[in-house]
Amino acid sequence: MGINSSAPQVLLFCLMIYARKQEEGKTILIYHFKELLKLARRENLHRIFFWVFLITLLSTLGGYLFEDLSVRDSLWWSIVTLTTVGYGDISPSTMGGRVIAVVVMFFGIGLLGMLSATLASIMIEKKLKKERGLSSYKLKNHIILCEWNHRTRVIFRELCDDVNTSDTPIVLIAPLEQKPLDDERLLFIRGEVNEESLSSANLTEASTVIIVGDDQMLESARDAKSVLSVLTVESLNPDVYTIVELESEKNVQHCQRANANEIIVGGMISSTLISRAALNHGITHVVSELLSSQFGNELYKVDLPQSYQGKSFLTLLTEMKEQHQALVIAVQKQDGNLLSNPAADYQLQSGDALIMISENSPVFA
Repeated sequence: MGINSSAPQVLLFCLMIYARKQEEGKTILIYHFKELLKLARRENLHRIFFWVFLITLLSTLGGYLFEDLSVRDSLWWSIVTLTTVGYGDISPSTMGGRVIAVVVMFFGIGLLGMLSATLASIMIEKKLKKERGLSSYKLKNHIILCEWNHRTRVIFRELCDDVNTSDTPIVLIAPLEQKPLDDERLLFIRGEVNEESLSSANLTEASTVIIVGDDQMLESARDAKSVLSVLTVESLNPDVYTIVELESEKNVQHCQRANANEIIVGGMISSTLISRAALNHGITHVVSELLSSQFGNELYKVDLPQSYQGKSFLTLLTEMKEQHQALVIAVQKQDGNLLSNPAADYQLQSGDALIMISENSPVFA
C-alpha cells in the first residue's frame, strides 16, 4: 500500500526534475545561439550567406528559363553546381544554361572556400578563448572555484565523482595563462577574483563559491586575499553559499563578518586529525573514506522527511538503519546549530536536517 501511494509522488518528482533540466538546457542553447549570431556578424558570415542565396536563386531562375526544368529540379541543379559536386543527373544543354553553370561554378569555389575558412576560424577562436580563459558563461546553479593548486584539483575531482554534482558546471577563476586541465567539465576564466571575473562566471546564478588560499602568497597575505574575495562575492550575491579556506584561525572572525557560510582552517583540521590518529590508531582511514566520493560510504546532508516530524531521534535512528542502511550521526537545526549524536528522546522538528553516513544518498518518498 505504501509503495503504491508513493509512486505518484516519485513520478511527479521525476517529472519536475526533467522539466527543470529541459529549461536549463534551453537556456544554455539560446545563449550559445546568440553567441553564434554575434560571431557571424563580426566575421561577415551574413554577407557570405547572402551571396550564396542570391547566386542559388538566380541560377535556379536561369535553369527554369533556359533549360525548361521544374523549379525543384532547377534548384537541385543550382545547389549541385554551386558546391561543384557535379552528379551529372542534370546537365545544361543550352548556351545560356552553360554560361550560368560556369559562373556558378567559379563563384561556388570562392564562396565555399571563404565560408569554410570563416567557420574554421570561428571555431578555433572560440576554442582558444575558452582555453585562455577569455570567455564568459551564462550558467545556472553552477559552482565557482577560486584559485588553482593541488587542493583545488582534488576538490574538482571529488565534485566530478559525486553523483549529486557530476553534471554540475564548474567554473574556475585563477590568474593562469591557460586552462590547467584538459577536461570539458572545467570552465576557465583567467584573472583575479574581482567583479569583472565573477560577472563573467555569472555569479548571480551560481549556487556555491569555493575560495581556496593562494599558495604563491605568504600566510597573512593569503588569508587577507581570501577575506577580500569573500567580501567581493557576498557584496555581489549575498544568497550564494560561500566556502572559504583559511590558514590561520585568528582570521576566522573576519570571514564571519564578511558573511562566509563555511570557514575551513586547513592547518587546524590536519593537526587535529593527526592528534586523533596518534590517540586512536587507524581513525584516519575512516575519515578518509567518509570524505572521499570515490569509494565506500560518504557523509550526506538531507532534509528531515515530513513523516518523522515530532518523532524521537531513536525512532529515526532505528528506521533509517533498517530501511535505508544509513546511520544518522547529527541533526542540524533550522537556526544552523549542530547537534552531534543527539539524545535518544530528542524530538525532531520541522526545518531539521540530517547528517548521515550512507553508501548512497537516501531517497525518501
